[in-house]
Amino acid sequence: MTLHALLFDVDGTLADTERDGHRPAFNQAFADAGLDWHWDVALYGKLLAVTGGKERMKHYIDHFRPDYRKPDNFDELVAELHKAKTRIYSARAAQGGIPMRPGSSACWSRRMQPACAWRSPPPRRRKTSPYCWNIAWAPAPRTGSK
Repeated sequence: MTLHALLFDVDGTLADTERDGHRPAFNQAFADAGLDWHWDVALYGKLLAVTGGKERMKHYIDHFRPDYRKPDNFDELVAELHKAKTRIYSARAAQGGIPMRPGSSACWSRRMQPACAWRSPPPRRRKTSPYCWNIAWAPAPRTGSK
């Protein structure tokens, strides 16, 4: 049997997108907003027990930052921070700024070439968005006769 393609759930399979993608994007969004919040790898590992970026930020404040005084518009602040994080993350992903997991590139034969990966957004969104990760691969075009 000839291998024609490899398909992966790219977000987290070939790259540690939480540690090397979302976490730094959250930290950049916090810094850009003038907040002194910083999530190191160990803390982010604990925060991953909470599903959802906005919920994770609220949990962080409630459980790890009792000194932080929530402004009246805290929910709006969290929503804006999450939008900023998503923009930062998407830009880094599109530019190949999220490194592959160690050893993952060794899985590919020399007959494979980079291709664009597609990611399906959460069910509440009804469209599919393309992200070129520079880490999804497809067979090289065939040349000559079979």
